[in-house]
Amino acid sequence: MKPAIQRRLFLLGALLVAGGALGVIAWGGIGDNLVYFWTPAQVAANADKAVGATIRLGGVVQAGTVHWEQDQQLLTFTVGESTVDTKTPLQVEAKSAPPQMFREGIGVVVEGTMRTDGVFSADKVMVKHSNEYRAPTGEADVKKLYATVEDL
Repeated sequence: MKPAIQRRLFLLGALLVAGGALGVIAWGGIGDNLVYFWTPAQVAANADKAVGATIRLGGVVQAGTVHWEQDQQLLTFTVGESTVDTKTPLQVEAKSAPPQMFREGIGVVVEGTMRTDGVFSADKVMVKHSNEYRAPTGEADVKKLYATVEDL
């Protein structure tokens, strides 16, 4: 067989393999494995779509809402769009220990599903923070740095 024909057959085979792989990705149900990032307002606006879907919910932990039951490993808190959100607060329940930096007023991302009773059931709680380091300047800053959930 001539080299030119061999190259064309190789190219045709490579295109068929690439097309097959693309088809598997496009029609293989990859959408079932996607996790979408939503804010509390988006969850409230799309409550019917949120129930049962895996979602990453991002927001701010509302002041006075953190409750940690250490013996049951149950963490409950409310997430809002900002530190004082009266329009779209969302109750979150997580059956795991809170991250070390978890506290009121901090940004969080929780991954889980919305239940029919309106509570977001979180499998994972992650704290959002900036990459900017500022050394504590006084005793109050040091106490805040080492505050735990029990202190809240």
